[in-house]
Amino acid sequence: MKKTILIAVVLMLVLLITAGCGLTGKLASLKEGFNGEEGVSTENQTSTVVIEGSETSPVLQEETKAVLLYFVDATGNKLVAEERMIPKVEGIARAAMNELIKGPALLGLQSVIPPSTVLLDINVRPEGLAIVDFSANLIEDMPISANAEKLAVYSIVNTLCQFSTVDRVEMRVDGKQVDTLLGFVDFGEEITANADLTE
Repeated sequence: MKKTILIAVVLMLVLLITAGCGLTGKLASLKEGFNGEEGVSTENQTSTVVIEGSETSPVLQEETKAVLLYFVDATGNKLVAEERMIPKVEGIARAAMNELIKGPALLGLQSVIPPSTVLLDINVRPEGLAIVDFSANLIEDMPISANAEKLAVYSIVNTLCQFSTVDRVEMRVDGKQVDTLLGFVDFGEEITANADLTE
């Protein structure tokens, strides 16, 4: 019995020593790998993201597209196009409208679309009509003037009409079609871009 216990203890010790040697070897090779990388140039290396339980995969750069967003100049009388890079997505018109609501990034430009405005929906039809629906904040929080209304309308329309799939716009507020925002500009059912307002 004592002999059996002694043999079992010896076997356990041998297994532990063997496992320890293997672990020590792995740690040593890891350390060498790190030390060897210190002087290596990272040029032409692909960044990778390691997700637990999966293979490594390269980090993909998000594809972007340049769009023009129309804001008001410092005089408050003309629209100026600001080029902005935004993620290239299927609903690029929706993304452009959301960027327009965020406001300009360039100094000297201002937005006439109230920042409280929410884009509720946008639908671009095959025949080139973009139906765009905003929350009531577009009207409620806009400065009350004919100039503010005109610039807001064409800020939206000129931004949308830059896309090859859009040639006219129908405005809606809270799901209802409108032919004016504040009563100064009557744009009927559909509006086309106005190049006369742009610099």
